[in-house]
Amino acid sequence: MVAYVVSVLNGLAMGSLLFAIALGLSLVFGMMDVLNLAHGAVYLAGAYVAVALAADGASATAFVLAVLGAAVIGALLGGVLAGLTRATPRHLDQALLTLGVSLVVAETLSIVFGNDVHSIAAPAPVAGSVTVFGETYPLYRLLVIGFGAVLAVAVYVLIERSRFGVVIRATVADRGMVSALGINTGRVLTGVFAAGAALAAAGGVLAGPILGAQPGLDEKVLLLALVVVVIGGLGSVRGALLGAILIGQVQALGTSLLPEYASFLVFAAMALVLLLRPAGLLPPRTAVRA
Repeated sequence: MVAYVVSVLNGLAMGSLLFAIALGLSLVFGMMDVLNLAHGAVYLAGAYVAVALAADGASATAFVLAVLGAAVIGALLGGVLAGLTRATPRHLDQALLTLGVSLVVAETLSIVFGNDVHSIAAPAPVAGSVTVFGETYPLYRLLVIGFGAVLAVAVYVLIERSRFGVVIRATVADRGMVSALGINTGRVLTGVFAAGAALAAAGGVLAGPILGAQPGLDEKVLLLALVVVVIGGLGSVRGALLGAILIGQVQALGTSLLPEYASFLVFAAMALVLLLRPAGLLPPRTAVRA
């Protein structure tokens, strides 16, 4: 029973990371109708920022600087991607364009950092373990779970309770009407794209002590993020959270109980959800218009 508790905690930690990564992907697809296949490459760029600045169990200050630096780089990449995809309304064109950007970014990172697997130590102040139900558990992973909870509350307040959130939701519902009111929807959409990319890059730093950094990790993370978005519902913040927690638990418990079928279980869960609820578990309340 204790082993299952540890697996559940691992699932919550992974779910928190997936939520941070998939949230931007969900909002960009839901709001801008942009299929961004470079999202995983943005995540990987953040992971390599952690390799450069905080790979060896650096101080908490160095780790925070790595998170902030990765967020800035991610925001810049998001702004560039927003500009590039603005002139490509068709999903196939968007997919090919962002896939090309992803390949360029991934190859550049391989040239700079090599093809080795890089391990990233947790910040020295939180590198230890604590006792949970009689078992030792990494303190850093508990902090990641707490980060996910704080992020979920912050995003909920921003989207559902703030004036900026009203503008975002109105832009989703009727972009033309919002533009007629004198609001620059292009800036709103670019800001959302940049914020989503910043979260993905910051997530790369936070996931570093758990997943490390290596070539090809961007593809795995992108695939999991897409699964989360599809399960939760395109453009849904609540759906992204629920989907991330579900996939985190399926992956953690599957690895613990049925390791040889762990990858299959993730896609089986997605297929089951789509069979029962084709629009996702918690689709947006308003229809999204391209």
